[in-house]
Amino acid sequence: MTTCAIPRDADELTDALGDTATLKNIVKDQETLKNFIVNYAKGQSAKDPGIETQIREQVQAEFANSLRGDQIDKINRLNLDPNGQPVARSKHYNPKAPGAGLDEKFANWGDYLSATWDGARSQEAYSAKADIKQIQASFGSTVPSDGGFLIPENLRAELLRVALEMAVVRSRARVVPMESLSVPYPMIDSTSNSSSVFGGITGYWTEEGGTLTDSSPTFGRINLIAKKLTLYSEIPNELFQDSIISLQQFMSESYPEALAWFEDVAFTSGNGVGQPLGYLNAPAAVSVAKESNQPAGTIAWENIVKAYARMLPSSMSRAVWVANNDTFPELATMALSVGTGGSAVWIGDGGGESAPPMRILGRPVVFTEKVSSVGTTGDINLVDFGYYLIGDRQAMQASTSTEFKFNVDKTAMRVIERVDGQPWIQSAITPQTGSNTLSPFVKIATR
Repeated sequence: MTTCAIPRDADELTDALGDTATLKNIVKDQETLKNFIVNYAKGQSAKDPGIETQIREQVQAEFANSLRGDQIDKINRLNLDPNGQPVARSKHYNPKAPGAGLDEKFANWGDYLSATWDGARSQEAYSAKADIKQIQASFGSTVPSDGGFLIPENLRAELLRVALEMAVVRSRARVVPMESLSVPYPMIDSTSNSSSVFGGITGYWTEEGGTLTDSSPTFGRINLIAKKLTLYSEIPNELFQDSIISLQQFMSESYPEALAWFEDVAFTSGNGVGQPLGYLNAPAAVSVAKESNQPAGTIAWENIVKAYARMLPSSMSRAVWVANNDTFPELATMALSVGTGGSAVWIGDGGGESAPPMRILGRPVVFTEKVSSVGTTGDINLVDFGYYLIGDRQAMQASTSTEFKFNVDKTAMRVIERVDGQPWIQSAITPQTGSNTLSPFVKIATR
């Protein structure tokens, strides 16, 4: 503690600092000087409460001045999803994706579309567009230019989050991030378990000290090559000019649903030429023959049982039935013949307060209109989507044109995604024992 009296006002402070003996006591060590200053400040604050207010206001002003405009912008643009979590924490968000550099500039679809709309005329919009073009130029070495603007990663991740809730395949498949337009993915070239497993691993029982026999698996690879999926729509110019909130709602709901729709169609039945190869066309898929004298367009309990028997044993716990909506009447009324009688086969809980029956032999049933119609190959399938690969380029582009539909005062808009889909296994597996091949992709032949 200081041994000198604490000044009561500015005059006494001047006298204390002007007296050599007093000043020597004040500054004799760091602790004494600190106590002197603190006690003097407390005394002055007690005498005049307005001093504390002035200090607080001054500190706040200095703090505000220290923040640059772009720092304040980052705070104002903190982007939260409906669950109150930053989109950046979404499992679909990739901080290394090409569009991540735009996240701080465009927090939502309203900001992004206002800046990139072809009809924009404000200086701010053109400045933002220039920023995107700069990133687009650096991105052009890995993705062919389509004349569009790169979509920020937080918005792309939000598109995928909503699309995933609607998707049949993407939500269950193995998604592979693609850092370039072509990515090789390893696979084990396995066709038979009769003498080896995993494409060439053999096992031998030997006596103690006996000679070991060498073996090694055969590896192959699948080339995932990003294909271009383009979503196109025509939007009234008034939405861009007067109702950007409505347009933002459209982009947050309709576009993700459309994305999930067209992805699912390709992942299901695509032919692999300029588009993904769907699981219905997988080289490894097996088809279960119809029953003798089975009427056309029907589904028999025997079809279901035999399809289940062709699934890879290791896939039983992951497999789901994927069926056309039109198969439901056949599935719900299937009967098991017992001698001259029989009984109905329930495929779930029979309804009640829950949804319609949605399980067959313990495995979930997903109804969709994207598979084949009832009575044709692929109308009902047992699939382990863990054996389906989706290559995701993790970059989307958007572009608009007010000229193409000038006569009807509409903006033509397109969003481009690059993605691929391929079955991971290339051949059905011959089991150790048994007469039928097994596969993660099982379908029933035309009836």
